[in-house]
Amino acid sequence: MLAILDYKAGNQTSVRRGLEHLGIACKITADPAEALAADGIIFPGVGAAGQAMRQLHASGLDTVLASAVQTNLPVLGICLGCQIMLDQSEENNTKALGLVEGSCRRFAPSLCDEGGVPIRIPHMGWNTLSIRRGSPLLKGIPANAAFYFVHSYYVETTPENIIATSFHGVEFCAVYGRDGLWAVQFHPEKSGRPGLAVLANFAAFCEQRKEAVHAD
Repeated sequence: MLAILDYKAGNQTSVRRGLEHLGIACKITADPAEALAADGIIFPGVGAAGQAMRQLHASGLDTVLASAVQTNLPVLGICLGCQIMLDQSEENNTKALGLVEGSCRRFAPSLCDEGGVPIRIPHMGWNTLSIRRGSPLLKGIPANAAFYFVHSYYVETTPENIIATSFHGVEFCAVYGRDGLWAVQFHPEKSGRPGLAVLANFAAFCEQRKEAVHAD
């Protein structure tokens, strides 16, 4: 069973629907014990970084995420979750979770697209990925697959963390992490078959890790 963290920050229901469509057992929960007993944690979110961090601190779910990382329980951050897994965000000048080295920057209005036209903020629409290194999270996904993005801020992290990038006036990190601790800037639950494949890959990794732990 996968736990979808409920910290009053948005799109938990759409993530659940995506997983249920795939036949993957899941539950939206704000209970720390229940989340840590799951096979993996999905950490979605929409909204502002400052408010989200206040909700995480108030609910104790910030310590749940830290414990999950310390014990190698798989975690997948989505959109706002992807941004606040880092050290800091320019949005609301927010100190974030610090699970992965990096920060979140606002798209500059002076940036232009490939045709020289000023970009729109927020970035809202379909983009392909440029894969920088292989990952179980992107297994079997075609190179031309497009994913749905909605964001005004973008991730900056160390090169070794970057799995894939995309472009909106500037090349930005779209997928980062290591095996078992991942984050995606796009919304997989709103990205059709490629997005559902990302969720299925995460669930499969969680199952494999659980089996390996039990085998030990």
